[in-house]
Amino acid sequence: MPSYYVHPDIAKAETISTDVYLNPEVFSLSKEKIFAPSWQFIGDTDLVKENGSVHPFTLLEDYLDEPLLLTRDQDGVLHCLSNVCTHRGNLVVNQPCKQHHLQCRYHGRRFQLDGTFSFMPEFSEVDNFPSERDHLKSLPVFQWGKWLFTTLKQGNPAASYFADMIRRLEWLPIQDFHFRADLSRDYVVEANWALYCENYLEGFHIPFVHAGLNAVIDYGTYTTELFQYSNLQLGLAKEGEMAFDLPSSSPDYGKRVGGYYFWIFPNMMFNFYPWGLSINIVKPVGIAKTVVSFLTYVWDESKLEQGAGSDLFQVEMEDEEVVQAVQKGIRSRFYTHGRYSVTREQGTHHFHRLLAEAISQV
Repeated sequence: MPSYYVHPDIAKAETISTDVYLNPEVFSLSKEKIFAPSWQFIGDTDLVKENGSVHPFTLLEDYLDEPLLLTRDQDGVLHCLSNVCTHRGNLVVNQPCKQHHLQCRYHGRRFQLDGTFSFMPEFSEVDNFPSERDHLKSLPVFQWGKWLFTTLKQGNPAASYFADMIRRLEWLPIQDFHFRADLSRDYVVEANWALYCENYLEGFHIPFVHAGLNAVIDYGTYTTELFQYSNLQLGLAKEGEMAFDLPSSSPDYGKRVGGYYFWIFPNMMFNFYPWGLSINIVKPVGIAKTVVSFLTYVWDESKLEQGAGSDLFQVEMEDEEVVQAVQKGIRSRFYTHGRYSVTREQGTHHFHRLLAEAISQV
């Protein structure tokens, strides 16, 4: 495999090897090296509103493909568990339901709603049973407002990913945001997941690709702030365009913020507008195929279709067109590396550095 080194000095650096987007081995390795250790979006607390609620789901279907369960036990505590029976590997729950316990329909093994083994028929003669291995694997759950996240490999604290976003938006009443399925949809992009992310991570292309967005965002004041496993692109609104009414407690008080664009490594975007939030989850399904879920949470319906968040479909179509063209272009024998704009591509450089570090881990 080639070197994935990206120089820490953006003025000296070249873009990451195109092998990242084209090599099937890298695509496969990224499951365990990039995605399994990262925090991923589950959904929101409405999935398990009542005590005893159970919700099965697959984490990053068609890529990680990990069968999991979200449960709320009789004390109201949330749990994220493996949905695979510790006896013979059958799926424990097949559809959302309410239960007092979990029971595998294959041979009747039973678990409590926190994943603890409780009963197994015809096993009284088995030595050293039950053991710790007979409980359902419990995974960490991180909650911000009503939004829930988990990780398959413990080690990276959630604060490394989310703390900077949460601090920046402490003033925002996220408990008032409500999900709108009618405004949410999936997009299929014929390009590598990383190309889609790096396009998101720079505003450099806005004047050239997004005429509508450029008309409402002040490109000259567009900035990028880098954190450990996240970054923020701050889009200020032009005079007369929709902007947040920021309280004095906000670090951005006095600015006409039209959009907060937070990216969480490796594949989540949280786009806050005066009307609410568009969460974008980038899901790899093939080396040159990606599904992007736009999940819409509305705060102030009267501000929909105004400002930077007014025509997300059009912006997405424009992004898809250019990203799919790049997927074709990087296959050229005449292209190996590019360079970064020091003032406009800090986010992409940051992303490439994180990718290189993760892929290169032994």
